[in-house]
Amino acid sequence: MATVTAVPATRIAGGSFLIEQRAPEEVFTPEDFTEQHLLIAQTAEEFANKEIVPNIEKMEHKDFAVTRELVRKAGELGLSGVDVPEEYGGMELDKVTSAIVADRIAKHGGFSTTWGAHTCIGTLPIVYFGTEEQKKTYLPGLASGQTVGAYALSESSSGSDALNCRTRAELSADGKHYLLNGEKMWITNAGFADLFIVFAKVGGEKFTAFIIERGFPGFAVGAEEHKMGIRGSSTCPLILNDCKVPVENVLGEIGKGHNIAFNVLNVGRFKLGAGCIGSARNCIEGAISYAKQRKAFGKVIADFGLIREKLANMAAGIFTGEAMAYRTVGMMDAAIAQLDSGHNDMAPVRKVIDEYAVECSILKVWGSEFISYVVDEAVQIHGGYGFVEEYPAERNYRDVRVNRIFEGTNEINRLVITGFLLKRAMSGQLPLMAAIKKLMEVLSGTSEESPEGPLAEERKLVATAKKIGLFAAGVATQKYMMAIQDQQEIMGAIANMTIETYAMESAVLRAQKLAVRNGEAGTVLAIAMTQVYLSGAMERIESASRMVIAACSEGDMLRSQLAILRRLCKYEPFNTVALRQTIAQRVIEAGKYQLA
Repeated sequence: MATVTAVPATRIAGGSFLIEQRAPEEVFTPEDFTEQHLLIAQTAEEFANKEIVPNIEKMEHKDFAVTRELVRKAGELGLSGVDVPEEYGGMELDKVTSAIVADRIAKHGGFSTTWGAHTCIGTLPIVYFGTEEQKKTYLPGLASGQTVGAYALSESSSGSDALNCRTRAELSADGKHYLLNGEKMWITNAGFADLFIVFAKVGGEKFTAFIIERGFPGFAVGAEEHKMGIRGSSTCPLILNDCKVPVENVLGEIGKGHNIAFNVLNVGRFKLGAGCIGSARNCIEGAISYAKQRKAFGKVIADFGLIREKLANMAAGIFTGEAMAYRTVGMMDAAIAQLDSGHNDMAPVRKVIDEYAVECSILKVWGSEFISYVVDEAVQIHGGYGFVEEYPAERNYRDVRVNRIFEGTNEINRLVITGFLLKRAMSGQLPLMAAIKKLMEVLSGTSEESPEGPLAEERKLVATAKKIGLFAAGVATQKYMMAIQDQQEIMGAIANMTIETYAMESAVLRAQKLAVRNGEAGTVLAIAMTQVYLSGAMERIESASRMVIAACSEGDMLRSQLAILRRLCKYEPFNTVALRQTIAQRVIEAGKYQLA
């Protein structure tokens, strides 16, 4: 397997960040990119600026011939085949590279959507689950961009509840074909894709994936949807009327379609998270540019404190998001690098990706909600101009809303985060329950930690966040035990604390790693961004923990638990006003998000 990753050698278990301490050298950060990573990032960025951006208006007006040509040009550069094995025409690079391309290509919501559906959920099911013949037949075209892929899972009555699909597949009398009947909804790339990964129930029961070519008899595409955003992408229903699919085009095993659907979605989630961060980087640049030109009350609005506050929060979030995204894919690459499997055996790789399902869902939820914050503030900075089509802020605002629905809604992903952690804890894969029990036993005599070295106070806050999250989870599991699965609000609050803890620790580890390399004096901006993010995250964690405790306890028990929480939440606040001024001054001077 071709690789360009300089990942740490440590293999880290998925979800273990809640109960284990990590050292900076154990995590991968953007500062660890190899020369080849940087070259690919530059290639993707140049392609986006020179090819995608000039064609935005054409794609917004449904000129999908342009979109197809861009997919093909990306294929010529190797960008379409990053995840495809070399013997089938791909580049077969690491997950860090996959995230880099998703990040740097995110200049237009419509094309990013097209791109993600094609290279990820439209291609990877065949990479991971296809037979040798299926791979030889379809992957070269997908990798080159000559063939455009799509993924058809959702139905009008089963969006996130994918296993409840109504599309049926019946074996023909001669045993040579499956006849598929049903309708798929909201299918990205449907208007011009050549190849579709379609899910149906064989005999009405066995959930199964099929590879369907556009020209198969009985296959039809409905009219384009009129969407709020991502208007530069194609979204149509698929109509299957005795659609004739050769038995050789069954993907994976009959009745095992859920393995394909959910495993591939994990990759889609981390790529979507990376793309949201890239989009945020693009949006802050536009916001800064406008703020430096727009004058009010005799000076440019970039000089106003409340505008600078917005820009600083955006920058702090981008720093944190980058840390989370590349930490996650770095863990995947470290685990994949240690596999001892046959070259064409993708099962161990799939298992590795599944191990980090929690982190992938965290990236998806955090990234999609962060970019929503960024575009909202960008519109606000633009004022009235942000509300009209004259500036990209209006389009960006509409385009990002769907990210909280894509790849499983954020509500579903929150349940995945908490549910996976509890499932692994109950099975013994992750010693989470032991950690909760130990914490509950010693909390009455909580001692203050005294970390030393770079970012000592910040590391202390991360440790505190973990304690608060474990404490709240312990209170909830003591009350509800396995029935906690039915308490979605509590599950969601635990997920929120888990997300913020991962974000906090990722930012701190990245800043700590930079401080070790450059000294704290040379890492002022990174530390300032970290402190700004930590301040907001601690408020959110405390709020979520109070909600959980209040929902699970009452009377003296409630008062006792709240007293413990107050003790845990004692810390000296950072001067975020001064910190944001420092961050804003730097990004305004640079005209974009920048660390140095």
